[in-house]
Amino acid sequence: MLKQTRVRHRMSFDYLEGFLEVAKVGNFSRAASILYRTQPTLSQQIQRLEREFGGKLFDRDFKAVRLTQAGTTLRRYAQELLALRSEALDAIGQIKENPRGSLRIGTNDATCLYVLPNALAGFRRLYPQVQVNIYRNFSHKIVEKIQEGNLEIGIVSLPRNVKGLEIIPIFSAELKVVLPSDHPLVEKNEITPADISSYPLLLPKTGRTRKMIEDLLRPYKKTLQISMELASVEIIKKYVSAGIGISLLPEAFAQAEVAAGTLKLVPLQGHKLYRELGLVYRRASPLSLPAKAFLDIVQGAVPTPPERALAAVPR
Repeated sequence: MLKQTRVRHRMSFDYLEGFLEVAKVGNFSRAASILYRTQPTLSQQIQRLEREFGGKLFDRDFKAVRLTQAGTTLRRYAQELLALRSEALDAIGQIKENPRGSLRIGTNDATCLYVLPNALAGFRRLYPQVQVNIYRNFSHKIVEKIQEGNLEIGIVSLPRNVKGLEIIPIFSAELKVVLPSDHPLVEKNEITPADISSYPLLLPKTGRTRKMIEDLLRPYKKTLQISMELASVEIIKKYVSAGIGISLLPEAFAQAEVAAGTLKLVPLQGHKLYRELGLVYRRASPLSLPAKAFLDIVQGAVPTPPERALAAVPR
């Protein structure tokens, strides 16, 4: 029984293809030539099949090679097996080219609104059979979900260095001072941190951007006027437009309002601040086909300037 198991383990689809070709042309030499094999190799493969199935598959004489009754029976099953193999390869190939299933992404509201629309639209056009679910939260919560295995892929603020996670920078944008269109500072080519400290300031409640702004303005703590702490970029923009205060945002987040003339963006003088984002996933867990496809789409649709990409890579 052990010997028979070892022989069966060595049988391959190549043996069945050789068997069917001999049955078709009725000649070992001609079948070997068609299959680009040597005749001794093809003969050995048929002999192994005969040992496995316990009987002769061909009757050989000087005129022709004919199937035995056992060979006739095997031919039908061999044809079905090879047809199923071809069908399986085609199905797997289609899945690779057209992933299906579901993909759960973690990110925050601002990234959904200002960074991902084009990438998600491109992904949907190419892979309409993949259902995308977006979990919205702060970056540290997304990292926790990925570590727990509850999310496959996330987009988080950089820099970030988390053991066991792969991080790929995908987005970088300079923070600029955002002002109502009639603000006294709009005539300046650049705005200093000291200028900012002289006006009511609207800040995000938490996050990487909040920390960068606080670090920038720490020397002006005594004169700083934090008017409001707000939960979303959309609210910050609305309140800046209404004249309640000024803020700092990535240029990409306020393009529509600048084009409409309701907001103005002015660069910072001296030290520049950048909002940087990266794709993150578990290094030890292979990505699903939908996740790989999404990663490729996002990297192509959200290019990162090379100098900022280098700065965003965790040290």
